[in-house]
Amino acid sequence: MARAMSKAGAVVCFGEMLLRLSPPGVRMIVQAQALEMAVGGAEANVAAGLASLGHEARMVTLLPASPLGDKARSELGAAGVDIRYVARGPGRMGLYFLEPGAGLRPSSITYDRTGSAFAQCDAGAFDFAGALEGAALLHLSGITPALGPNGVALARAAVAAAQAADVPICFDGNYRALLWDAWDSDPRAILTELVAAATVLIGNHRDISLLLGKAFSGDGAERRREAVDAAFAAFPNLELVASTARHVVSSDHHRIAARVDTRASKHQTAEIDVTGIVDRIGTGDAFATGVLHQYLQGGDAQAMAETGLALAALKHSLPGDMCLIGAGELAAFSSAGGDVRR
Repeated sequence: MARAMSKAGAVVCFGEMLLRLSPPGVRMIVQAQALEMAVGGAEANVAAGLASLGHEARMVTLLPASPLGDKARSELGAAGVDIRYVARGPGRMGLYFLEPGAGLRPSSITYDRTGSAFAQCDAGAFDFAGALEGAALLHLSGITPALGPNGVALARAAVAAAQAADVPICFDGNYRALLWDAWDSDPRAILTELVAAATVLIGNHRDISLLLGKAFSGDGAERRREAVDAAFAAFPNLELVASTARHVVSSDHHRIAARVDTRASKHQTAEIDVTGIVDRIGTGDAFATGVLHQYLQGGDAQAMAETGLALAALKHSLPGDMCLIGAGELAAFSSAGGDVRR
């Protein structure tokens, strides 16, 4: 398979950070007497994951000037992420509440992020030019524009800054219906505009169907390639599409496969069983992290797909949003796993 050249420089991640509140164990919120807190956010998860694997990662966001903002900033820094471009301002921290699933009861998320400091800030609050200096990639997702008209303006500003700095863009579709449905939005038009600027798309046939207004089947490798070929035809800048396919058996047993397509090559992994799931949240971000880890090193489609799948599988064993797996742990991964490393 074709092998790309390695790409030196930092990965700049742009998006909102959140605090996650969830009942301990597998309780529902109505049963809870206490809530556990974790720091997350899709783009911050990728930044922390890449930093854990030894890459230079910079986070561009705005946090409230409050103890909650302090906590988020501190945890990101502790993960090894460059936090020089984290702005501070008045306002509230975005929250979401997670009810962990069990057995046949799925997990459930309730957002409480309306009017957050990030969602209401102006693009002028960010030093995009400074953050993108010498960067190898800008990573952002469809969550930012889903926040509302101001979120759309922030995503456009980040993309424009990357284009001005000649920095390639990785866009993760991360479609969040609850956010888009909360306002008079046009997700197809907005996301199509943003994806048109991207070199890398993290998204599956359903994301492509939304972008192109045409139904594609995810049933079988050739049909998935059909969707990717349509995306390559529609978006001339696009060089790579990465996706996963997940079959949910129960809340603690999933079957997952990964796929990476370039214009010249493709690789789809075998499906693996992921059992004893501790936490599913952030596994898509872990997949994106694994794909970008190999992409930055010049890995081919097979290496990107297999590393993305490995990191996603490992994240299922970790509580919280962030996947803080190091390069050594990733290299030692086996889907058979489970024995003690001595």
